[in-house]
Amino acid sequence: MCGICGNVAFSNLRFPDAARLGVKAMLRSLSHRGPDATGQVETDLAILGATRLAIRGLTDQTNQPMADAKSGVIAVCNGEIDNHRELARWLADRGRPVQQATDVAVIPGLYLELGEAFASQLVGAFAIAVWDLRNQRLTLVRDRAGERPLFYVRNRNEIIFATEIAALLAHSRSPVNLDQEALRKYLQFGIFLSPDTPFGEIRKVAPGELIQFDKTGMRRKSYWRWQITETAKQPPSLDAFDQTFRSAVGRQSDVDVDFGVFLSGGIDSSLVSAVVRSLHPKRPLKAYTLRFDEQSFDEGRFAAVVAKQLKMELVTVQVKPDDVRIGLKSLIRMVGEPLADPAWIPTTLLAQRAAQESKMALVGEGADELFGGYPTYIGVEVAERFVQLPSWLRFAIRRAIGALPHNEKKVTISFLLKRFVEGAGLNDMTRHRLWVSNITPALLRRLGVTPIQFESSNTGGGDLLDRAQRWDLETLLAEGLLTKADRASMSSALELRAPFLDEAVMEFAKSLRVEDRVRGFKTKVFLKRYARRYLPNNIVNRRKRGLSVPISSWLRGPLKEWAIATLKNGRLEQVGIHTSAAMELFSEHCQRKAEHARAIWTLLVLGEWLDWVATETDCGQATEATTIFSMIPDANLLERPFSIHL
Repeated sequence: MCGICGNVAFSNLRFPDAARLGVKAMLRSLSHRGPDATGQVETDLAILGATRLAIRGLTDQTNQPMADAKSGVIAVCNGEIDNHRELARWLADRGRPVQQATDVAVIPGLYLELGEAFASQLVGAFAIAVWDLRNQRLTLVRDRAGERPLFYVRNRNEIIFATEIAALLAHSRSPVNLDQEALRKYLQFGIFLSPDTPFGEIRKVAPGELIQFDKTGMRRKSYWRWQITETAKQPPSLDAFDQTFRSAVGRQSDVDVDFGVFLSGGIDSSLVSAVVRSLHPKRPLKAYTLRFDEQSFDEGRFAAVVAKQLKMELVTVQVKPDDVRIGLKSLIRMVGEPLADPAWIPTTLLAQRAAQESKMALVGEGADELFGGYPTYIGVEVAERFVQLPSWLRFAIRRAIGALPHNEKKVTISFLLKRFVEGAGLNDMTRHRLWVSNITPALLRRLGVTPIQFESSNTGGGDLLDRAQRWDLETLLAEGLLTKADRASMSSALELRAPFLDEAVMEFAKSLRVEDRVRGFKTKVFLKRYARRYLPNNIVNRRKRGLSVPISSWLRGPLKEWAIATLKNGRLEQVGIHTSAAMELFSEHCQRKAEHARAIWTLLVLGEWLDWVATETDCGQATEATTIFSMIPDANLLERPFSIHL
């Protein structure tokens, strides 16, 4: 994996020195993503650069950018091309031998052979920029699931692009403005849906999207989408999936560096670990897991069982409340965007530890969205039955559930039931969006924010479960969980790979029948059947827990003073949030009158980000915010050469 950036001008003028300095500033800002090498190529109209984390092809000759000398086509890629061997053979047969022994070297030739269709032939996780001097055209591409990020700014006849927002801000002093509409969506879901970012001038390439810029303007195209709603369903074959999944794990573990696995002891990461062990039976492998003092959040004992069975060395990382508080400041400062997932910081700590011995780790992301693993998918059918009950009975059930005490344990039944009845009376996807929201529409109104109105929830065709899974895949996974994984891991130059998000695995999953995904109160029905080939029943049958952080209790205890100070400093007023209302929610949470941890954390992250926005215009010294992640050098932090319009 790498960091990529560039500056393209659609004019006949050579670049001013300011543009060259801007690209250099972006490369410095992205150095934490690629400590192995830095390179750039300049032509009359374009400068493309990359910082490299070498995973395949470890010689200097395989550094980026990659250029075709005859045509002048230049490419930079953040990510891995897993089918590069097949593509290299295909190109050689057409008279385009690939000289460099690295995966991304196939990109220029493939582009020259296929034009924009080259993206659909790539298998892997990637964000790519291709500059074609012949027609003065810039092409930006993001992988199908959205594992790798790519941002850009369009300024008249100039395009600037980079892997991270902070790098774009480092490029110049051009003012940027807060995108109030995007921030409202952030408040509801804790993420930024493509093409939105927190800044109006900065846009994001969507998963499975290709964008082209030239003198005539911009053209965007979706080259891939998960067609679960359009695909005929059929009984799945365990043997067929075994071949598909083993091939995916094999491609992603075909690297030239040491690698490990992130292991929670849940079915997804355990299954990835078991398959990679079966493919590499003699290779020393380490499994990395998080530990919490709070028992219901701690999965170390389950991870230990799996690691012992698979003969992997287990490496544990303990997470404390102060890690979250200090780490949040550091991450925001490094990447330039907020993300309301409390697991962002623990995942960063885990990546920092893993990076001491490995350059890559396999993870279990994507299995829930593809195979039906979330409790909300159970609610799809249950809600339809609930609304058919007599009104008096629905009222009685709501009242009984509302009286259940709040519990600080992880993923409690009471929390799920309360969220269920809150949305049970709504229509299909409107209901689903409420269930997965960080701050519900009712709480947003209390805060003084108008909730986002989505288009009619009855559009899109297909079964409701199909639509819910695709929405989760394209939004909550792509812009939430995968954003967390990318920013957390690359803060320490560690690449994370998700075999479940291999194209062939996603194509297999789209044809699963409803009953092979969710049956009654059972989730991931088919995947659990398959997992029994590799894992014991006590791991397969564990209740879903996921990576959660005890934020609820920490906000009432060790993080309370910090939370109060952040909520009361007035920053949230800049985006229309009433400080008094935010404090009311916090008071209700502390007094256990309501469970508002997700909503409060979303506000706190936004507050910290707004504070960074307001203060980063002046150079300053390193603070405690830079000390928790010792592998993040202060020199990599943003140089603050920009201004913000609030």
